[in-house]
Amino acid sequence: MQTITHDFKYAEWQYQVMMNRLPANGFPKNYVAGKDSLATTGSEWWCSGFYPGTLLYLYQQTKDTKLLIEANRALDMLVKEQYNKTTHDLGFMMYCSFGNAMTIAPKPAYREILINSAKSLASRFDPKVGCIKSWDSNKPEYLVIIDNMMNLELLFWATRTTGDSSFYKIAVTHANTTLKNHFRSDYSSYHVINYNPQTGIVQKKRTQQGYSDESAWARGQAWGLYGYTVMYRETKDKKYLEQARRIAHFILTNPNLPTDKIPYWDFNAPNIPNAMRDASAAAVLASGLLELCRYTDSKTGQLFFSTAETIIHNLSKPAYLAVKGTNGGFILLHSVGSLPQGTEIDVPLTYTDYYFIEALGRYKKFSR
Repeated sequence: MQTITHDFKYAEWQYQVMMNRLPANGFPKNYVAGKDSLATTGSEWWCSGFYPGTLLYLYQQTKDTKLLIEANRALDMLVKEQYNKTTHDLGFMMYCSFGNAMTIAPKPAYREILINSAKSLASRFDPKVGCIKSWDSNKPEYLVIIDNMMNLELLFWATRTTGDSSFYKIAVTHANTTLKNHFRSDYSSYHVINYNPQTGIVQKKRTQQGYSDESAWARGQAWGLYGYTVMYRETKDKKYLEQARRIAHFILTNPNLPTDKIPYWDFNAPNIPNAMRDASAAAVLASGLLELCRYTDSKTGQLFFSTAETIIHNLSKPAYLAVKGTNGGFILLHSVGSLPQGTEIDVPLTYTDYYFIEALGRYKKFSR
């Protein structure tokens, strides 16, 4: 518990460092230490919701009004994205931000923003394919990535709030199609499924941000575990619980999972044990396991809990926790965005911080 208290106070300090460095119209993207360069982006970027979301998580813990004021400033810049129908990431962008705001101070305006965001996300669903389209393409293809499982929570919220079951049905259909086509026999997942947009038939299975098409990209495995855990929470359908447990089993019994439980960027990276670690995969995994452990038998639940606990404690050590006042204000070091594309390699990332703080909050509830 002492580690958790320290981490929240430390994170509050770091995010005040970050907010003082940000330009008025920018969201943090990453930080390059050698250049002391804080990269920023606009509200249209898929990770824009994580900055205000993290601030809101921290405000819940610290009650520092400076964090809330800054979060509200960032939310104001995000409002227009409720009508953005060009992205599948509106769950990340809007639910991780305005969804968190609703838990602190529910407002009719937030409700409408989230409903409109759910409508925009639902507009990307095609019943022929049975999925929400991820990346747009000019080719005859319909691309769906495992990350999209993380955006379905927004749709469940919309059905609970409006009574419109269409959002729920889209989420379930997407999850079922993904369950059928994204996973291998060992319950590892591909990153991208290329569907025929006319027939819905799978044209190709690949892994763009991992080592190879047949490798297990670490963050992708964590997205799947977290996503199907949410599916079980929202539907109580045990097939989703079983899927989440099987994904967890693949990860936790993998011979290439290090003893500190911070995954290599890909479980099949060719230069293990010298491959880069990915703190983002670890943070998502820890948060997902801390929810999944609540839905399983005591023995399995204890395994999931203790693994998450190990991850949190190791991410809280100097190897991953940045020196106070450094790292551009980011909390954690050593994440990998997309190594094959040569982008965001061994840098801090906004979603790493978000899921780490979420995991700390979930862990704290177990410790009360």
